[in-house]
Amino acid sequence: MDFQGISGNFTEAGVDGLAVTLFKNEKASSGLIKDLDKLTGGQISAVIKSDEFKGEVGETALLRLTPKGKLKASRLLLVGLGDRKELKASDIAAAAGTATRALRKANARSIAFSSSNDIGVTEAAQQSAQGAITSQFELDKYKTKEKNDKAVTKFVFHSEGAKGNEIKSGLARGQAIGESMNFTRDLANEPPNILTPTEMANRAQKMAREVGLKCEILDEARMRKMGMGSLLSVSAGSEQPAKMIVLRYTPARNTGKKGDLLGLVGKGITFDTGGISIKPAEGMEAMKYDMSGGATVIGTMRAIALLKPTVPVIGVVAAVENMPDGKASRPSDVVTAMNGKTVEILNTDAEGRLILADAVAYAEQQGATRIVDMATLTGAVIIALGDQNTGIMGNDQAFVDQIISLGKEAGENFWQLPVSKEYSKQIKSDIADIKNIGPRGKAGTIMGAVFIQEFIDKAKWAHLDIAGTAWNDSVRPHQSKGPTAVAVRTLIKLVEKSQ
Repeated sequence: MDFQGISGNFTEAGVDGLAVTLFKNEKASSGLIKDLDKLTGGQISAVIKSDEFKGEVGETALLRLTPKGKLKASRLLLVGLGDRKELKASDIAAAAGTATRALRKANARSIAFSSSNDIGVTEAAQQSAQGAITSQFELDKYKTKEKNDKAVTKFVFHSEGAKGNEIKSGLARGQAIGESMNFTRDLANEPPNILTPTEMANRAQKMAREVGLKCEILDEARMRKMGMGSLLSVSAGSEQPAKMIVLRYTPARNTGKKGDLLGLVGKGITFDTGGISIKPAEGMEAMKYDMSGGATVIGTMRAIALLKPTVPVIGVVAAVENMPDGKASRPSDVVTAMNGKTVEILNTDAEGRLILADAVAYAEQQGATRIVDMATLTGAVIIALGDQNTGIMGNDQAFVDQIISLGKEAGENFWQLPVSKEYSKQIKSDIADIKNIGPRGKAGTIMGAVFIQEFIDKAKWAHLDIAGTAWNDSVRPHQSKGPTAVAVRTLIKLVEKSQ
């Protein structure tokens, strides 16, 4: 998609379709909306008066124009922003995405988008570009027929009287973030016969070469030598060897706190049958997305390399397939993790925490002083929070609070659950140091978190359970159904706040 910015006459953008935002109950009485109403012969006033368009979030109204003079556009789309008092920067991304999808459906290949609001020009341009890009993602990569071949190839962002460099820098940032989110979503949507742990590692390596990250892949022999028995117990039943993907970003100039290193750690289960504790067949196909936490780490690291913050970051992804065969781990097996702790495996379907145990320990060994792990870890978090909030837990309240706050800025919601010592006592094992599940049917999400916490030594740590938010089951006005790239925007903000 080609991005351009203009600060002059909106109607002279030379595009197929124009899109403009309106707040709830806003009238066509001033500014650009008034000018467009005149251009359309009062159509905007008419749809507002008739209550066909009220300006609610995600609401749209498509009007037809008669091109004349310098006006090329034959379509004008009104996009609702909701209550002016409740506007967030991320709402601009959703509005731009809604506009792009709606005008694409109306066969527009080039569009101009204008939104008059209190959001700064650079931020609005960034959000608009990101929203336009992420709106174009579809699930039909492997279709040979009935494929959605329509695409908006040109997006013009308009801000009356803005400086060119403000728009340009915002569009560039939005493009880096949006494309990295779609990179994340593409990984999460891949079939498991294609995206094996080895292929996931290959794609991370290729991406790293393209954007200038350092990438190291640890194979099973290396992991075995390092004592990662917890992680390797999960891959034991698969013909696909496990890989640990390690991505490093080092800035030319480090302005962060001396000795501080942020570690991003992701669960990369490329397919999860549950192992010997096998899952029911119904719904098992969704387990291709069980590597979404790992995809988030890889996509975030891609964005970081393009945005070039002035602090170092390490990304660690444990890429593993969980399958049942004669070599697979059994319930009641005892394994030893990298940090020397022994684990009694009581359920092989609680495998994400087993691979994250060695992954977070490795990240800390590599110098990470703050660690955020993300995983589609538990079905329990879906029962508790649905698809509106990501569960967050951690060992440092200020760190957890910061992530929650940055998530609100990014348009991503997090809800904290407790990880007190009382919960940790419930995973003590009779025959090993700890067991990988707690009491049946109780606090499942928390039990996963307190297990991972056992493998953090001194680092500040936060755990994101994205099982309910990493996948949309239905189409939304601004994006397709499927993978969401949840947490990418929040993590970028976390990195940049560390500068």
